[in-house]
Amino acid sequence: MDVDAYVAAHNAEWVRLEQLINSGRRLSGAEIDELVELYQRTATHLSVVRSSSPDPMLVARLSSLVARGRAAVAGARAPLWRDVSRLATVSFPAVAYRLRWWWLGNALLGNLLALALGIWVARNPEVQAAIVTPYQARELVERDFANYYTEHSAASFAFQVWINNAWVSAQALIFGILLGIPAVYVLVQNQLNLGIVGGLMFAHDKGDVFFGLILPHGLLELTAVYLAVAAGLKLGWTVIDPGPRRRGQALAEEGRAAMSVALGLVAVLLVSGLIEGFVTGWVHTTWLRIGIGVVAEAAFLAYVIVLGRRAVRRGETGDADIRPDLAPTSG
Repeated sequence: MDVDAYVAAHNAEWVRLEQLINSGRRLSGAEIDELVELYQRTATHLSVVRSSSPDPMLVARLSSLVARGRAAVAGARAPLWRDVSRLATVSFPAVAYRLRWWWLGNALLGNLLALALGIWVARNPEVQAAIVTPYQARELVERDFANYYTEHSAASFAFQVWINNAWVSAQALIFGILLGIPAVYVLVQNQLNLGIVGGLMFAHDKGDVFFGLILPHGLLELTAVYLAVAAGLKLGWTVIDPGPRRRGQALAEEGRAAMSVALGLVAVLLVSGLIEGFVTGWVHTTWLRIGIGVVAEAAFLAYVIVLGRRAVRRGETGDADIRPDLAPTSG
């Protein structure tokens, strides 16, 4: 497509649209109809330019014009609660569902790693001795592991856990663009810690205590970490293989989807932090503690499957980009 010729053919319409948008007076009925028609035409022009001959300056100009036209046509900006509602019911579950095989793979491989390491530590006293001294091991299994959940007030501990887990997940997401290597590091480090502590607890016949205190909050917390790592890995893989899209476009789309994951996990990790702060160390009936964790995990999975599958079937990807309305064209 000849960009200069295209601009020459439609520039008058764009200028007129800008005049109508910038008009400080109340528009007449005819002017409102003209505004809507020009907005739709310009949205179509933007689509044509993006797909046929992307010129960064022209795309930026038309994108700004379309965004302002949308605001003028739709009236005032939608309230914040609508954005939050869309994130919770569409964007976050859509990208979580779309990446389901990525984070289920992380969960499978990560737990196999933790299990193998835990068995190795539990069955080899020399490995235990290389990790901690006998005194440190005894303190861990007899006192420190259980006291960790009650040594601070429930509210402050829940807040501390929430911030820490959110930071770990953010690292996996933000630095995933470095070919996903930091995301892999976060996953491996998390599972190594889990396997070592579990192995030491089982070596001292405290396996029931380990699972009784880990499962209530750990089911949802680990799921959140696996999802964050999945989004980071997907972002890193997009750098390597953007598919049919241009690399810049692919990274922008996956980056916005990753931000949907980051924002959604703030709420998920808040729930797991509340469980860890108010349930894990303070509910003394083991089956009830674990039951609360199972219910929270099942609710999250059902949320992703039901809302996420519905959104993906409608073509949603979790990308927060606002796509303009298009007017029909011929030729």
